[in-house]
Amino acid sequence: MNDRAKHDHPGWEAVVDAARERARSRQALMVERFGLSGDVRYEWSMDDARITWWRDAEVFLTGRLTMIGSVSLAQQTWLWSWANESLPPAVLGDIERVRRFGEENGFPVLPWSGFAYQPELVAEARLVAASVLDAEGLWAESTDDVQLHFVIHDLVPVADGK
Repeated sequence: MNDRAKHDHPGWEAVVDAARERARSRQALMVERFGLSGDVRYEWSMDDARITWWRDAEVFLTGRLTMIGSVSLAQQTWLWSWANESLPPAVLGDIERVRRFGEENGFPVLPWSGFAYQPELVAEARLVAASVLDAEGLWAESTDDVQLHFVIHDLVPVADGK
């Protein structure tokens, strides 16, 4: 784990700003276009990297997940999914592209296997990962000690709950 508190590459801020704008518009479009507000329920699986949404017992949308990383609140660390050997291969998707993007552009936070948990840096890393992976949206799931961070791809409306 790298303990650097801030990511200090001179081009990082511009990449993050562009990724933030992209994610903001994509996330809003995803929620509006697919009706992902109100009493929507969902289930997800890392084994097959799928997420399914339903309302009133009717499935209306499915998508593919790529896990981008996790935060251990107990250890105060971020770990990229590509560095986590315990994850099922399906949920890794094309996460290696994020690591390579960091290497090719000299953005150290992306190819580090992990780093000390800094909420702002985690948010920036998530946004850049979503941009690199051309995701439709970002999603997170939390327990008491762990935050799991994903991007959502390939959303497909399900007609008549089938």
